[in-house]
Amino acid sequence: MTAGLPIWAIAQDYILGAIMWTLIGRFGMNIFLPTDSPFFFMKAFVKITNPILRIFRPITPGFLIEPMIPLYVAWFFFMIRFYLMPWVLGYSVMGMLSFPLESEISAWIYRTFGP
Repeated sequence: MTAGLPIWAIAQDYILGAIMWTLIGRFGMNIFLPTDSPFFFMKAFVKITNPILRIFRPITPGFLIEPMIPLYVAWFFFMIRFYLMPWVLGYSVMGMLSFPLESEISAWIYRTFGP
């Protein structure tokens, strides 16, 4: 899948994907733990994602409850990866596995645990 894409596009997708999944991870952790939890992983998620959330604060609606904000911001990264990147690169949207990051991960899982 990634053979036809330029390296800058793959790198950009990996970065955007890592940000998106980190924001989703923070949302998931926040279901079980408060934001100020002493748990190491929650501290890491908060420290990594707070700068991103600050950047998106001007376009974040005020009616959203605090735990939902990381998921809302992750949605923007998903939209960029799903609609803007294919349009810029000139290929069609083919679904979740058309993302280089998720495609590589799913291929690795299939090679490792598949038949």
